[in-house]
Amino acid sequence: MKKRLLTLALCGVMALSLAACGGGNGGGNPPADSGSSDGGNAGAASGSVYYLNFKPEQDGDWQELAKAYTAETGVEVKVQTAASGQYEATLMSEMAKTEAPTLFQVNGPVGLANWKDYCYDLSGSALAGELSSQDFALRDGSAMSGIAYVIETYGIIVNTKLLGDAGYTLDGIKSFADLKKVAEDITARSGELGFSAFTSAGMDGSSDWRFKTHLANLPIYFEYEADGIGDTDAIKGTYLDNYRAIWDLYINNCTCAPTLLSAKTGDDSVAEFVTEQAVFYQNGTWAYGDVADVGEENLGMLPIYIGVGDEANQGLCTGTENYWCVNKNASPEDIQATLDFMYWCVTSETGLEYLCSGDHMGFVIPFKGNLESSNLLVNIANDYVANGTTSIKWCFPTMPSEEWKNVLGSALTNYAADQTDANWETVRAAFVDNWAAEKSK
Repeated sequence: MKKRLLTLALCGVMALSLAACGGGNGGGNPPADSGSSDGGNAGAASGSVYYLNFKPEQDGDWQELAKAYTAETGVEVKVQTAASGQYEATLMSEMAKTEAPTLFQVNGPVGLANWKDYCYDLSGSALAGELSSQDFALRDGSAMSGIAYVIETYGIIVNTKLLGDAGYTLDGIKSFADLKKVAEDITARSGELGFSAFTSAGMDGSSDWRFKTHLANLPIYFEYEADGIGDTDAIKGTYLDNYRAIWDLYINNCTCAPTLLSAKTGDDSVAEFVTEQAVFYQNGTWAYGDVADVGEENLGMLPIYIGVGDEANQGLCTGTENYWCVNKNASPEDIQATLDFMYWCVTSETGLEYLCSGDHMGFVIPFKGNLESSNLLVNIANDYVANGTTSIKWCFPTMPSEEWKNVLGSALTNYAADQTDANWETVRAAFVDNWAAEKSK
């Protein structure tokens, strides 16, 4: 029962972020029937699969899974992985080629708006039949243009041993005020303790998404909740003072001077956490393999508190921005081969092992075959749900564009180096004014 908790709870969580986009499916081939128990692999041998993978951290697993499928079925599966932060640019380049991806992904309604004319209608497919809830389907009108393949959770990963060494426990941190008190006390005693509060908030391309996207989700979520909406063409920035407060806490209580953050990387942050240089590290369930060496007995997670709402009952940030889409412009044989491969991934013993096992991708998947996770961070997320906390929806798929994120990231970096009100006004303009400008496009 427990292994289903997070997936079932997310049915409600996902409803706003999966708002349908208008318009038809643009034509294309009728849905194939790949509903046989083995995914229809025998009929797909004349086709092949080309998957453009979004997640660099899972590249090795996807390469192995592709080889396993080819060995089992004889169907060629090519996996190419885009560099971090470069997926959209890579997808545009690859789609212009003769041998374009047959399987790609979009991040939600905004991403779908760019690629809906390429999306095969997955309605009635065997894969759609495996969904644990139709809330995990991304629709363009009546067409099922995408299907979520992973549900993820992020927050603040904690080295509980170091936290204890500083004289605190997870149970003692239930609000932004609590987190601020602990972090600033650790900073004041860092020479004595031998560690800092936070890992470096690196702002190069391998790390800045944690703050220009994932951290920025918090003020967007609370504004949407206050206004009773799921998207907007004109964000107001109601909670930007809270965004500033948590950003200040991160950058002024970390392992390096704020002026150095522009050159810090995601690898730097991981190394600082694993080598016990810092207590707190903002990231998600997908990072378990990076931090597991700390030891399960020393790992915990906290919500990202920003001083808004019912913090005592606030949970982690849970959702998805990962929707599989099939290229309707591929040949019928390649479309069928791709449908069969997707079905095999979420139903076969090998596919489920690679998707769900903590030794591999460690995903929670929104399909009937979801396995109990060996990923400790996933199980911590399950516990938050079981304890009745309110999960923070992933609203960042409604962000207007990658350009909006990049402008915000640049403004955050400049502010970190020189924390003036004038520089925060640049952050506000990047958040609010540029939102309207990018949405209008």
